[in-house]
Amino acid sequence: MVKTSASKTASFETAVAELETIVQDMENGQLPLDQALAAYQRGTLLLRQCQAQLTKAEQTIRILETEHTPEDAQP
Repeated sequence: MVKTSASKTASFETAVAELETIVQDMENGQLPLDQALAAYQRGTLLLRQCQAQLTKAEQTIRILETEHTPEDAQP
């Protein structure tokens, strides 16, 4: 089932699970055109949300690595 209403930012895991469901529904080819379009729109929203969360996590990791890496440490 495809959720078409806009919701608050879901957790990364929830968004990925919903995105997987949308992909499965669309791959089945059984959705009417209007539902397929709504599913596609929801999927792109979820994809952007996941990408933004991953980017934020990567930035946080870089900051933490910089803060915890001594400048004069040798590899």
